[in-house]
Amino acid sequence: MKIIKRNGTEAEFDVQKIEIAIGKANDAGTVRELEEGQISAIAEGIEKRCQEQQRAASVEEIQDMVETEIMKAGAFDVARRYIRYRYNRTLARKANTTDDRILSLLECSNEEIKQENSNKDPVVNSVQRDYMAGEVSRDITARLLLPEDIMKADREGIIHFHDSDYYAQHMHNCDLVNLEDMLQNGTVISETYIEKPHSFSTACNIATQIIAQVASNQYGGQSISLAHLAPFVDVSRKKIHADVLKEAEAMGAKPSEEVLTEIVEKRLRKEIEKGIQTIQYQVITLMTTNGQAPFLTVFMYLNEARNLQEKHDLALCIEEMLRQRIRGVKNEKGVWITPAFPKLIYVLEEDNVREGTEYFGLTELAARCTAKRMVPDYISEKIMKQLKGGDVYPCMGCRSFLTPDRFTDAGKGNMAEAGNYVPGRHKYYGRFNQGVVTINLVDAACSSGKDENYFWKLMDERLELCHKALRLRHERLLGTPSDVAPILWQNGALARLKKGEVIDRLLYDGYSTISLGYAGLAECVYYMKGVSHTSEEGEKFGLAVMQALNDACAKWKKAENIDYSVYGTPLESTTYKFAKCLQRRFGEIPNVTDHNYITNSYHISVRENIDAFSKLEKEARFQKLSPGGAISYVEVPNMQNNIKAVLDVMQFIYDTILYAELNTKSDYCQVCGFDGEIRIVEKDGKLVWRCPNCGNEDQSKMNVARRTCGYIGTQFWNQGRTQEIRDRVLHL
Repeated sequence: MKIIKRNGTEAEFDVQKIEIAIGKANDAGTVRELEEGQISAIAEGIEKRCQEQQRAASVEEIQDMVETEIMKAGAFDVARRYIRYRYNRTLARKANTTDDRILSLLECSNEEIKQENSNKDPVVNSVQRDYMAGEVSRDITARLLLPEDIMKADREGIIHFHDSDYYAQHMHNCDLVNLEDMLQNGTVISETYIEKPHSFSTACNIATQIIAQVASNQYGGQSISLAHLAPFVDVSRKKIHADVLKEAEAMGAKPSEEVLTEIVEKRLRKEIEKGIQTIQYQVITLMTTNGQAPFLTVFMYLNEARNLQEKHDLALCIEEMLRQRIRGVKNEKGVWITPAFPKLIYVLEEDNVREGTEYFGLTELAARCTAKRMVPDYISEKIMKQLKGGDVYPCMGCRSFLTPDRFTDAGKGNMAEAGNYVPGRHKYYGRFNQGVVTINLVDAACSSGKDENYFWKLMDERLELCHKALRLRHERLLGTPSDVAPILWQNGALARLKKGEVIDRLLYDGYSTISLGYAGLAECVYYMKGVSHTSEEGEKFGLAVMQALNDACAKWKKAENIDYSVYGTPLESTTYKFAKCLQRRFGEIPNVTDHNYITNSYHISVRENIDAFSKLEKEARFQKLSPGGAISYVEVPNMQNNIKAVLDVMQFIYDTILYAELNTKSDYCQVCGFDGEIRIVEKDGKLVWRCPNCGNEDQSKMNVARRTCGYIGTQFWNQGRTQEIRDRVLHL
């Protein structure tokens, strides 16, 4: 059995260390309050509790157990001496809070950091450099930049202050890149002017350079639209047409218009294939300054095209993007596997969603891609128009949505000085998110002791704590000069401000958003009502909680002219942190704190048996109250031989919910070549991945892709998220 030390490394559980520590506290007094047998019983009881947790307990958790058990035994003087010893050791450690963690990181022994991000490999130098800088930044943030009440609430899992390792810098979260402006009107990359490209493949190559630069200057996801690349298909078409005519003339030939068109379109297809391949492979192989491939989403929306020719060309781009993703990428063994990025979003529309519509063939291709590679995810044009004021636009990364444009209607003009600004037309590309702070709904519920009046009082207090933390995020960005990230603020990705100009005006009037995250609605409702929020009573209470979050955001927005928005937090490592904090504070409460994770956002518990259509229908009611970002999913088996069922789910999404996805499995064992589902099993009190064919448990010799929380993870997960993945039930 393992424990997690303070520096993040793993060590073997040693029950004798507990006995020795209690013995020293017992011997330090004038009277020995505990007998040897009592000390042994306390230590053995703690060992048993740690084994039952099915995860590695931290040193702090074990010490909390020791304190509790000593007091239960009535040895209060011993407990006081033990607590005093812990306090003195804590003061000594505060002399330097980062050295041990950084050293364990560099030696690749820090288990917490190894499993912090499922798309970062902590062994790689560039990742280590980012984590090392993050540890220093997190330390500065905790000691100097954030007030103690915020840090205390974060440590105790009452709230989560996201991305504190980037907070010291003046950086924002995620954005929609204004690729159209940068390609059509030129941009500057690394002090080099890049003019409007003269072919589709060149446009794709420039786009990947923009993506890499943007990723290195913010810490969240970014999205681009294929519609911004589609106009360059016709640029290439005309160029190829001219080239073919020249070649024919040089040979003394006069091809018919039909033959000429056939040759041009054939070459054009090769050009599109080359360009899309550039995006797919560049994004996967690029390494940004934060130690990972760019967290990129590609938006595929046919009705975003400006005319019929462009729509036709956009369809060609979408088709190629899907075909290449179905094929996958080769791993180090040369086997085709599922890549994590770019994430793909396909918009379901009236002319592609049902058999017989013009672009239904594309939708069938998307369904095959989902069955094989877990993407694309799906946005319903119909539902989004209902919920977003008639507009359709992508999320920024895995789920963070901008609020509907209100600054254009208010006559604020071209706030970002964009080169493609059209007066009166709503604007989404070039906008961004300022950051996230998440409230732990489960903690608010458990802290209330099921007293509803007290629960709502606690909610008000904790929402104000979140508000204070969000204000700090906002104020950290105030006064940021455009010079800190020219690609973002000066050269078109988000704005074209002057050198030395501050970004302040882009933080108000709804141009950017700031997110109130939430997690654990399922457990919150179950604790307060004793039922799932799929039941009538549970749903009513759950919707009331969601409405309270929206009411708070509306109040803050009205008072401050900042677009606060409710955001379904995609907890990754934090789901484990919250679960551990809850267990320490409240013990193990059935269906509430008895697992090593809590449920993301408004989602129905991964353990609840419910069919796909019922799940989407019920969750749609909650998704409406999560306008700052949310995504629903259904867990499915291998669907490659049942594309009809995938299409049925997609059509249901179109009629029912704004944004949803289908989760399947995509694994490969490098030892034996097995390409089925690699299983999660328990071994020595820890969850491990094991090939069911050959028994391989070496994570470096297997490729596992799982949907983590809106995006695909490929670098494995902490024990809490791993347990959540294991517990998922199928919905089809």
